Amino acid sequence: MNINKTDFGVFNDEKTEIYTLKNNNGVEVKITNYGATITSLIVPNSKGELENIACGFDTLEGYFGKDYVENSPYFGSTVGRYCSQIKDAKFTLNGKEFQLAANCGDNNLHGGVVGFDKRIWTAEIIGTSLKMSLFSKDLEEGYPGNVEVSVVFSLTEENELKIDYSATPDQDTPLALTNHTYFNLNAFSSTVENHIAQVNTSKRQVMDETGAGTGEIVNVEGEADDLTVGKKIGDVHQAIGDGFEHFYVFDNPNFELQEVAKITSETSGRSLTVLSTEPCMLLYTGKYTSDAIKRENGEQYGKYRGFCCETHRLQNGPNIENSPKSITKAGEKFKSTTIFKFGW
Repeated sequence: MNINKTDFGVFNDEKTEIYTLKNNNGVEVKITNYGATITSLIVPNSKGELENIACGFDTLEGYFGKDYVENSPYFGSTVGRYCSQIKDAKFTLNGKEFQLAANCGDNNLHGGVVGFDKRIWTAEIIGTSLKMSLFSKDLEEGYPGNVEVSVVFSLTEENELKIDYSATPDQDTPLALTNHTYFNLNAFSSTVENHIAQVNTSKRQVMDETGAGTGEIVNVEGEADDLTVGKKIGDVHQAIGDGFEHFYVFDNPNFELQEVAKITSETSGRSLTVLSTEPCMLLYTGKYTSDAIKRENGEQYGKYRGFCCETHRLQNGPNIENSPKSITKAGEKFKSTTIFKFGW
């Protein structure tokens, strides 16, 4: 396993870099310190052909293109302070109300207008891992407390991309970090509707009409969106009349690492197994992604052309009573691990 660093462009008069992590099996991931963002992910198929399976761009300018900015799909980025939607862009903590930016209708999405995905992180190569660090100031985007944040990316010879998050606030504050990579196991030669998705729970968080999570957890056993036995994504799309934007909830009271999902493609032979310490995973199939977005080489993105497995705390957790570890206490350490394991 080795890591190479090259320049990636200039943002707000600051230089950005891109880091290439590569193992001996041909797996290669590129990560820029702009947004701690995965820009590409090369994985062999069953024939040994090396292809990119992640939405992203080869230049920093790609992330500022008109179609991309207007659609705002968060390709590959590290999302925080609190990912997914917070209802009415506010929450009450320790008797005080905190107002956030309403950047998704009346709700707050993915940390606000300038979330962690739009910041330049400090990068450091530590052995065979890449560590990205960030300091988030008190009341940045409306959130209380100064927070020291780090994300460590490690690529193993077992073809695992391991992402370890940690953060320590000096005041009680909401924290839920995730990675927003969109995968296509067929290397964008088709949509993901022929992929088989298995998710290891029959519980799902209910969303209200605004798209924010409620405190209700429903059992979908036997329903179209019950993925405890793998189903073809397109078949479920047809059955529910829509794409996936499903917050699946796992029984994991001690936040232990466990397998939560597996996506496979018979076409390419590739598989993606997701392991996480988190209690929730958003399975999203890009139903809002603009078809106008392409990589510089013409690689076609858009609706249903990528799926996300976003592992995190309950969405809208700061407004849900007893939401597990949605608030990190002053001086405590937020910790989270997600592993994307690739097979072919």
